[in-house]
Amino acid sequence: MIKVDRVGAKKNVALITLNRPKAFNALCNQLMSELCTSLRELDADESVGAIILTGNQKAFSAGADIKEMVNRDFAQTYQGRFLEEWSAVSTTSKPIIAAVNGYAFGGGCELALMCDIIYAGDKAQFGQPEINIGTIPGAGGTQRWARFAGKSMAMEVCLTGNRVSASEAKECGLVSKVFPTEHLVEEAVKLAEKIAEQSPLIVRMAKEAVNAAYETTLSEGLRHEKRLFYTTFATNDRKEGMSAFTEKRAPKWTSS
Repeated sequence: MIKVDRVGAKKNVALITLNRPKAFNALCNQLMSELCTSLRELDADESVGAIILTGNQKAFSAGADIKEMVNRDFAQTYQGRFLEEWSAVSTTSKPIIAAVNGYAFGGGCELALMCDIIYAGDKAQFGQPEINIGTIPGAGGTQRWARFAGKSMAMEVCLTGNRVSASEAKECGLVSKVFPTEHLVEEAVKLAEKIAEQSPLIVRMAKEAVNAAYETTLSEGLRHEKRLFYTTFATNDRKEGMSAFTEKRAPKWTSS
């Protein structure tokens, strides 16, 4: 239910494509299990520098598979730790770029929000329509919308189920850049290649530092950033990067 390809000039970028086109890439349990397993494998693969997650031109993902949820009760949902496995997306140490075309609704929108960078096609639409079926977002939608786009936008999206266009998503800070649909994945690959050229070790530290901004107070985040900055001076890659800069040559990273 997913396809994994190696792309880019150096084949150091992993492109994961959600592949349930007839179901608008609805996130059934099997698809999410395959996705999370693949992410763990790619995270451990030293030849992969960055990961792209995409769907098709009609849908990134229209959301969780309601057919699998309709007959669940509280005990099954709570004791079965429903949606627990999805955390593999947000805990992946390598950068993940969501390339969103078409619909990104419900769990599909939450999946995109778990990624580190979102690029959107110009016809992409985002939303949390759970309110329309008698529930609320359960994989981070209420929290990430509020942190990324602000309380007012989060409330409107979650309380009405209204859709947000790609341009609106960019305006409120949810999306980094918007491209014509046909160029979206190409642009995401360019970005991923640029990230993959950097030291994997330092990229991981930078990602950790930025994420701390959403998980701690400002003072705690600043202290965490400072510790990571100091830590770079214990690495060979920091020394190599600065030496290469002063010697006007390309650095040779060892991720150490």
